[in-house]
Amino acid sequence: MTKMPLEQAFLDEKAHNGKDEKPHNDRGRRRIAVFLGIAVVVGVAGVVAIGAKGHFDRHAAAVDALESRKNIVPTVRVFVAKEVTGPRTIELPGNMAAFDQATLFARATGYIAKRNVDIGTKVEKGAVLAVIAAPDLDAQLAQAKAQLQQLEASVQQAQATADLGKVTNQRTAKLVQQGWSSVQQGDQDRLTSASSTAGVAVARANVVAQEAAVNRLTELTGFEQIVAPFNGVITSRLIDVGSLVTADAASGTSMFSIQRTDVLRVQVYVPQAAYFGIKDGDHAAVTVPELPGRTFDGIVARNASALASGTRTLLTEVDVDNKSGELTAGLYGILHLQVQRQNPAIVIPSQAVIFNKDGLMAAVVDSDGKLHLQKLDVEYDNGADLEVRGGLKAGDKVILSPPAGASEGMQVKVQSDEANKPEAKAG
Repeated sequence: MTKMPLEQAFLDEKAHNGKDEKPHNDRGRRRIAVFLGIAVVVGVAGVVAIGAKGHFDRHAAAVDALESRKNIVPTVRVFVAKEVTGPRTIELPGNMAAFDQATLFARATGYIAKRNVDIGTKVEKGAVLAVIAAPDLDAQLAQAKAQLQQLEASVQQAQATADLGKVTNQRTAKLVQQGWSSVQQGDQDRLTSASSTAGVAVARANVVAQEAAVNRLTELTGFEQIVAPFNGVITSRLIDVGSLVTADAASGTSMFSIQRTDVLRVQVYVPQAAYFGIKDGDHAAVTVPELPGRTFDGIVARNASALASGTRTLLTEVDVDNKSGELTAGLYGILHLQVQRQNPAIVIPSQAVIFNKDGLMAAVVDSDGKLHLQKLDVEYDNGADLEVRGGLKAGDKVILSPPAGASEGMQVKVQSDEANKPEAKAG
């Protein structure tokens, strides 16, 4: 049977492929490798092209933004500088101390027989705080008084002897003149009278000495009662009933501490910049952080009259009335002082200051809208405002928060509603 043409062609092709199968596979692998290499190259080239285009676009955008920034005219806020002549307020931290304070020591040796006060007790001047039982001291005083009585009797005895010697001398002197008595007897009676008179003087001197001894012991027994030296409050108690106390100049027993707090001293250190603007009698105000909204009046009472060489500050004390008892010694407070300015000054807020390598400057706008940088001569800086001695004058339009990169001659635009706003606060 004769085969069909298609079937014969298939058989011939199969026989041919069986002979050339290996060379055909090698050629296929090479073609695939070539195709893959071309695809990789094309992909890398595409990525590079996309990256290059993105970089070019970003660079172009940056250049356009820079050009736009150069050409843009910034809008600024300004305030009109004004000259200030009134006092400025400075705030200084200070410690409150009692107007008077004392530690009471024993001046008599003995035992505490009675204690009338404790810590926190308010006392009046002269009030008895405690009583010391000192029997030895009492016995010494009694003995001294008895000796005084003896010496006073001795004075009377010496006076009687002196009177007798005087009378005897007068009689003997007449008898000697009449020849009834010897000259020797007359001299003896005369000198005896003089000796008796001197004895009276000695006895009186002994009485004076003994009176001094009695007075001293009386004073010491007076110290058996411990009294308050001024109106105040007891802040410490170091003894109790039965405690032994000793009177010694070097190691005496301390018993109480007392403070006068109806008036408090607030001590502050005023900087040199404010020295010439503060004087005794100036008004001051004190605030305490723990009492918000409260202000306590005070008066500058005294100062050290000399600046400390290390800090260039002046120790100043302000007396604060505390009759209400709301404050106490040891509190920390803020002292507000009114300092008179010695010369007029321009006050600007800190946000108007530019600080760079050239120092402190402010940006001022002229009538043509051009920016000018003015170097500042600062007199006082409290952190929020600055007092300027030089660099600005009244009427200058000072820029608030100057734009970054502000330079001399830069064109700026002033907000129309800002030019008439109030100037910075004085002080």
